[in-house]
Amino acid sequence: METSPTKWRGFSVRRLYIVDIKKQKKAFIIIPIALFVALFLYLEFNYTSTVFSNQDDPRALNAGNTEHSSVALTFNISHGDEQVIPILERLKKEDVQATFFVSGEWAERHPDILEKIAEDNHEIGMLGYQYQSYVEQEIDEVRSDLNKAKDIFSKLGYEDTYLLRAPNGHLNEEVISLAESQGLKVIHWSINPNDWQNPGTEKISNHILKNISNGSIILLHASDSVKQTEKALETIIPEIKGDKKFLTISELITQAETNQEELQSKKK
Repeated sequence: METSPTKWRGFSVRRLYIVDIKKQKKAFIIIPIALFVALFLYLEFNYTSTVFSNQDDPRALNAGNTEHSSVALTFNISHGDEQVIPILERLKKEDVQATFFVSGEWAERHPDILEKIAEDNHEIGMLGYQYQSYVEQEIDEVRSDLNKAKDIFSKLGYEDTYLLRAPNGHLNEEVISLAESQGLKVIHWSINPNDWQNPGTEKISNHILKNISNGSIILLHASDSVKQTEKALETIIPEIKGDKKFLTISELITQAETNQEELQSKKK
């Protein structure tokens, strides 16, 4: 998978060229066994990464404008109700607004918690409805899942929800194109400490603080499987606040678009 930097509407993003392992098995025959194993494992976990290609092609946002000292904290929720409340309390204590991506199924089961997220001035995005990988489904199934999710959010009073994060982050160009045709903005991430694996609060914190930079979009989770995320926030937030500002995803997008408009005005 080859990557190269590019600019898009004021954002600094990276093009990711996907190699589909299903179409490349024959080519691997000529590769030495050790290299083959390494490549296979790498592609097994990365062949569905976000697509960034030409300027006008479908793309997913994985970072904001690097010219501004702002970052976005995001949380995925697909199940449970035990961890999200302590995380919300931590964010409130630190006076930080984040963006929560939740599945339609979860929203149906926990409308009261969804309301609390909104009342605390956090932004809400969707994780589809069933939280099943979009690249393992036919495109019509993905369309049906998106429509069902949009209906649920609308019925719950969040009809303006337009941010989408694909379940498990699994994307391809067809999925992104479909989402865009439905008026959705696809959001990925630039930092993933794999907090759902509970590697330890120190490892979670160190990974984020080591990789943080202007425009970073941080992926964390607030489902019941995470046991260390809230504690890690106690370290992460004050450290980042030292020289960067936390924004919601929409604020990050608006900031970049405003900057782009200013640049265009100066050129005239």
